Amino acid sequence: MTAPVSHDASAGTHPPRWLAYVCLGLSMSLVGSYVALSKPLVAALGVFLLAWLRFGIGGLAIAHWLRRPVHEPAMSANTKRLVFLESFLGNFLFSITMLFGVSMTSAVSAGVIMASIPAVVALMSWIFLKERIGLRIWAAVACSALGIGLIALSKSELHAHIPRGPEAILTESNAVLGNVLVFVAVLCEAAYAVIGKKLTGALSPKRITALINLWGFLLMTPMGLYAAWYFDFGAVTRGSWMLLVFYALAASVWTVWLWMTGLKSIPAARAGVFTVMLPVSAALVGVLALGETLSGQQLLAFAIALVGVLLATLPSGKTTTPAP
Repeated sequence: MTAPVSHDASAGTHPPRWLAYVCLGLSMSLVGSYVALSKPLVAALGVFLLAWLRFGIGGLAIAHWLRRPVHEPAMSANTKRLVFLESFLGNFLFSITMLFGVSMTSAVSAGVIMASIPAVVALMSWIFLKERIGLRIWAAVACSALGIGLIALSKSELHAHIPRGPEAILTESNAVLGNVLVFVAVLCEAAYAVIGKKLTGALSPKRITALINLWGFLLMTPMGLYAAWYFDFGAVTRGSWMLLVFYALAASVWTVWLWMTGLKSIPAARAGVFTVMLPVSAALVGVLALGETLSGQQLLAFAIALVGVLLATLPSGKTTTPAP
């Protein structure tokens, strides 16, 4: 995140602003959906094996996206560094710190900390991308953070899943360390948004998706192989395998491509507001698919979060744009 990436024809055409908003919203909604539905996968496979299989299945589905288009110049050394950082921070480190952080602390504490994502994205966008952030976007960020915080506080304390095998060693700690790990995950997610904005100026969304997935697979392979060596694959049900395929395609392909497509037209700070859709969609999946109920506080949180999205998307005379 030290040097700008030049904008050129290789990045392709920019989608209309309304379509970019749809892509951003769908991306975060899909993340929330598969996070809510992937709990049985973590219990069945463990953190490292699940992550490794996710990158492997996703990589097989989009291997043809790795080929450089004829109109796209060769990647510069800076772009290669950004691609690696995007995968290391946004895929590898985010997954490890978030999963183990949540296992050490309470669901409520983790949710409240995650509420800072929109604000951290806006701050990093201002520092590294020199984006001009108006009062309305800061108000949208505040609404998003408040909405996420209320959603978290409305949930009862959940018993953390205690992983098995090589992960178990990393979970023998306390809530303070867990909270620190969750905040590190917040920083990783914010860096993912900022670096992704730079990459969309040099690479197409499809190629970004394929490249960072490949790096994720390589980074996770040592731990994935170790976990697989001692794992009984015959104990995994057919339903779990089907859910794994959906999880892999959603996490490694669809959400990344949608997010990068939206970032081509939308400043990172404004896009960060859409991270509020992650806990909202996760809660809705809990209601619609898992039989949970909505409280009055959760409904209020959804309303506040929606106000934040509206503030970020409604047109105005002064918009949040990157500085020239």
